[in-house]
Amino acid sequence: MASEQKRWSVMHVLPLILILKMLSFVVNGDPQVPCYFIFGDSLVDNGNNNRIASLARANYLPYGIDFPSGPTGRFSNGKTVVDAVAELLGFDDYIPPYANARGRAILNGVNYASAAAGIRDETGQQLGARISFAGQVNNYKTTVSQVVNILGDEDSAANYLRQCIYSVGLGSNDYLNNYFMPNYYQTSRQYTPEQYASVLIQQYSELVRELYNYGARKLVLNGIGQIGCSPNALSQSPDGTTCVEKINSANKLFNNELISLVDNFNRDLPDAKFIYINNYDIFQDFINNPQAYGFTVTNAGCCGVGRNNGQITCLPGQTPCQNRDEHVFWDAFHPTEAANVIVGRRSYSAQSGSDAHPMDIRQLAQL
Repeated sequence: MASEQKRWSVMHVLPLILILKMLSFVVNGDPQVPCYFIFGDSLVDNGNNNRIASLARANYLPYGIDFPSGPTGRFSNGKTVVDAVAELLGFDDYIPPYANARGRAILNGVNYASAAAGIRDETGQQLGARISFAGQVNNYKTTVSQVVNILGDEDSAANYLRQCIYSVGLGSNDYLNNYFMPNYYQTSRQYTPEQYASVLIQQYSELVRELYNYGARKLVLNGIGQIGCSPNALSQSPDGTTCVEKINSANKLFNNELISLVDNFNRDLPDAKFIYINNYDIFQDFINNPQAYGFTVTNAGCCGVGRNNGQITCLPGQTPCQNRDEHVFWDAFHPTEAANVIVGRRSYSAQSGSDAHPMDIRQLAQL
C-alpha cells in the first residue's frame, strides 16, 4: 500500500514540477519572439536623431525625466509605445537605436525610427536632417547583411528573421510636417486629401514590401492617431478644446487605406501576417473616457509653451507639470509615458474588438 501511495505521489508531483517549470519559463525565460524591429518617427525614436543636424531632437531634460537612464532621445517623459510592447513581449532590455546597435545585440532587434521622418522623402525637411522611411528600410538591409554574417548563411538568417515582429508607424509627419504646412510644401495644392492618402499608401506599400523581401513575415502596421486633437492643433482652434476636423478627417482617410492594405497583403502574401493597430480610436477613447484611465488633462501638454502648452514644444531645462500621469500629452505632439503604456498594452492585447485587426501583437507573436 505504501509503495502504491509513493508511486501515485511521484506520478502526480512530476507533472506539477513540469508545469511550474513551464510557467517560470514564460515569466523569466526567453522573449516570445527572438527580435523586434521598429520603423517610425518621433513617437518611437529612441536616439537616432541625437547626433544628426536636426531641430527634431529630445536628448535633453525634461525629456526622459521619468526614464531610468534620463534623456535618451525619446520624445516623452518616459517610455514610448514600443518600449511598453518590448516589455510585454518579454525582452530583458529595450530595443537599441540603429545609431548605437553593434555586434550580436542586433539579434534582439533594432529601432530605426527618426523624429520628423515621413513616408515621403521631403517630409520634415524644414526641421533639418532625418531618416525617411526609405532611409530606415535601407538601414535595415544593412542590418540583415550583418545578421547573415553572424548566423553564417542566408537561410539561417531568413529562418531567424521570419520569427521576429516588425513594427511600422509612419504617416503622421506627412500630414503635420508636409500636407498641412502649405508655406513649406506643395502637396496640399497638388492633391486632394483622398488623393494624398492614396499616394502615401502606395509609397508605404512599396517600402513594406521591401521589408518582406528582406525577411519580414510578422508585421504590425500602426494607424496614425488624431493629429487634429494634439495640443498643437488645439492651440490653433477657437476654443482650445475642439479638435481640428479637417486634419482628423485626412488622418482617417489614411487609416482606412492602411486597413485595406493589411487585408491585401494578407491575401497576396500567405506566408506572412500583417496586422493593423487602431491608434486613432484608442486615443478617441482617452478623450471620451479620460477618468477610466486616470487622465484629467486631455487638451494640453504637460510641458511646452503658449496656448495649451502646444505652440512651442518642451524647451531645454523647462519645468514640466507634476501630475504627468494625469496628462494624455507630454508636449505639443507626443503622449506621456502613461498614455504610451496603455496604447502599448492595448496593441499587445486588444481591450476592444476594434483595437487590432485581424489580431493583436500577442497573437501575432504566437504564430
